[in-house]
Amino acid sequence: MLGLLIAALAVTALARRLNWSAPLLLVAVGMVVSFLPGVPPFELHPELVLTVVLPPLLYSAALDSSYLSLKAAVRPIVGLGVVLVVVTAFAVGYVVHLLMPGLPFAAALALGAVVAPPDAVTAAAIGRQLGLPRGLMTVLSGESLVNDAAALTVYKVAVAAVVGAGGSFARGVGVFGLATVVGIALGLVLGWAAHAVRMRLGDTSLESVFGLTVPFAAYLIAEELHGSGVLAVVAAGLVLGHLSPRASFATRLQAQTVWNTVNLLLETVVFALIGLQLRTVLDGLNASGVALNTVVGKALLVLLAVIVIRVVAVFVLGMLPRVPLIPQRRDRPSWRALLVISWTGMRGVVTLAAAAAIPLTTDSGAPFPGRETIALVAFVVTVGTLLVQGLTLPWLIRRLDVRDPGERGRDAEAEANAREAATAAAMARFDELVAPAAVQLPPEVAAKLSERLRAMERMRAKVAARRLEQTDDEDADGRAGAFTRLRRELLSTQREALVAERDAGRLDDEVMRRVLRELDLEEAALTSSWRSRL
Repeated sequence: MLGLLIAALAVTALARRLNWSAPLLLVAVGMVVSFLPGVPPFELHPELVLTVVLPPLLYSAALDSSYLSLKAAVRPIVGLGVVLVVVTAFAVGYVVHLLMPGLPFAAALALGAVVAPPDAVTAAAIGRQLGLPRGLMTVLSGESLVNDAAALTVYKVAVAAVVGAGGSFARGVGVFGLATVVGIALGLVLGWAAHAVRMRLGDTSLESVFGLTVPFAAYLIAEELHGSGVLAVVAAGLVLGHLSPRASFATRLQAQTVWNTVNLLLETVVFALIGLQLRTVLDGLNASGVALNTVVGKALLVLLAVIVIRVVAVFVLGMLPRVPLIPQRRDRPSWRALLVISWTGMRGVVTLAAAAAIPLTTDSGAPFPGRETIALVAFVVTVGTLLVQGLTLPWLIRRLDVRDPGERGRDAEAEANAREAATAAAMARFDELVAPAAVQLPPEVAAKLSERLRAMERMRAKVAARRLEQTDDEDADGRAGAFTRLRRELLSTQREALVAERDAGRLDDEVMRRVLRELDLEEAALTSSWRSRL
């Protein structure tokens, strides 16, 4: 595992240096490495993925999501994350049943549920990098937060029908309804409770450690209560993300760093494991005596069906008047936007984990029908969508040019208005806060302090107003970039001077670190809004 982690991080570092897609490169390298002599087989344990890997990834995504934006886009999110998942599961199950008549329909439906939920990690990264409109990103993010719950519910019902534990459409609807209500309710309660605890801890490190336990607690408790662990994690994350402005600034800064690190670690290992499953899947198929050529050909047809079903379904949903796939827009989305959404159907580790979790035998002791075939088809669909759609999605976004040219201007105006409101509120409080009785200072000193604070706020307001008036975005961006580069050079020079003082014995390490932290926070602020740069 240590070798896997080091190698995966090395591949990720190479991908970032070359500006390539790290997940796709990890999958490709993992497939090649799986056949090298001496490389042990890395089994993908379903329990590990569903209870250790999935909850923190979903929770982190929910923390970064906007509850209000998701609420505004609830119809398209439900359409893609629930309706499309169920449709895909049954449609793929029907296709598989036609291609493999000897496979019971319940087993084929289990395979359909396995390959139904897309994983938006790669799509979201590409979309952010290429500037997809926020409305599209909200829909894609929301879909990825709920589609696993719908797919796993269909999967459980189908597997239960095969093994003899009973399963029907009515039972599936009841299970999904119960799981949804229990999962969301529990997640909301845990989110509010975690926020109350966080506000009373008063220790940033303890708050970060406590935050790491929330997704696992939400997932495990919900599953024990027959609820959806996925929806519980998402609900808890949305609550805590929505309430994060009430926490301290130190908590927000540290939490962001912690979750960025956790995401990088988990995603790196997960995509490497996806590629490494190739040899394990082939070995299992060979042991079962199934002809590889026949299964691969059928798996490719299933891959084609998965891609086509999403494309058709997205265009159908996009044409419905009451299910706008782009929030805050009353008109129907363009075919370009629909095509981009339909092409973000890359599958991920949940698909492979669900395939690996299929029981070995039924209740009667007979082997689970087509288990090895299901594993190979799931692998082909996962890797196929990652490579085919993942490699072509950036080109498609650039070619179709679905960016919203007015979004940046609207953001600039909204931010300037918000800063103006914040400045007005601050100015209204200045006189009271710096009154001589309040600060216990002589009147002339209090007056100077008041004027200094007012000048700082007026300076920020003027900078925001001047930047909003700029008409040449490229020129303004160039000046902002030049300012950032110059300021970073100055900060670097200050750090070198501090280290030189420390090395010369004139500055204690503790004092140096305190000053370094101030410089680090200032440099971190340079990566935020350009309107905060003075």
